[in-house]
Amino acid sequence: MDMKVSADDFAIAGTFTIARGSKTVARVVRVELVDGPFKGQGEGVPYARYSETVEQALASLNSGDHTNLPKAAANALDCAKWDLRAKQSGKPAWQLANLEEPKPVITAYTLSLDSPEAMADAARKVAHLPLLKLKLGREGDEQRLKLIRQALPKNRLIVDANEGWTEATIEHMLEHCAGAGVELVEQPLPAGHDDILARIKHPTLICADESAHDAASLPLLKGKYDAVNIKLDKTGGLTGALEMARAAKLHDFKIMVGCMLATSLAMAPAFLVAQLADYVDLDGPLLLAQDREPAIAYINGMMQPPLRQLWG
Repeated sequence: MDMKVSADDFAIAGTFTIARGSKTVARVVRVELVDGPFKGQGEGVPYARYSETVEQALASLNSGDHTNLPKAAANALDCAKWDLRAKQSGKPAWQLANLEEPKPVITAYTLSLDSPEAMADAARKVAHLPLLKLKLGREGDEQRLKLIRQALPKNRLIVDANEGWTEATIEHMLEHCAGAGVELVEQPLPAGHDDILARIKHPTLICADESAHDAASLPLLKGKYDAVNIKLDKTGGLTGALEMARAAKLHDFKIMVGCMLATSLAMAPAFLVAQLADYVDLDGPLLLAQDREPAIAYINGMMQPPLRQLWG
């Protein structure tokens, strides 16, 4: 079996900003496995927050020693293996994973962090979408929530603070979110500095992202979080993501499945995890200027099953 590894850049449609900074390009790592006439592929996104780089991922994959890969590199390789098995067996990946046939799901659409007025204007342009995710985590978040809710009185809202709030502001901001009808707040405090979440009220669901990595991390989150955000780039692939989803259910966590800024190739395996999730945030391709082909179809906020020519 041959393996090909590449790094691909995909321009973002505009600038994508969160509490930690901005970017205009999504850099991804692609793995292709070739076994005779069969090919399997997977995609991962090395993330600076977890001290991973594209160069590091490429070097580790090309080293031939895959025992301790960075998580994003492991994700690309694991998903390529799933895809190859599906192609070799003639069975779709969902069957190999012992899941029911996937159905379309509602996915959140993310509004990049900006001024309150700019975010409200951006919200009006996507008012037809049922679920919006607001990137917050900087001064002025109350005004952002106020103007967005005024612009969209009926849309479902979730929030991602990307570790941008503090112990001094957390209770006030959670109450403000609840008052604006926000259903879920993602990672409001820095990972490792979130013990206060076990001692305060949760007027809305609180979801762990940077604090949640894999199934082994779940026991430490009990009492602090109501939900966990499962990302294949954190679990090291679909295998670990499915394990984490099943463990999360045993621990009575609600499940969110999320993504990095990436193409439909990265979303396709995550779509299987979405079948087990309460909240889906797999809008990465919608934020890019151009996607891979064949691309996953998104219809009025509904993510459709990927074509098997793409993955699985």
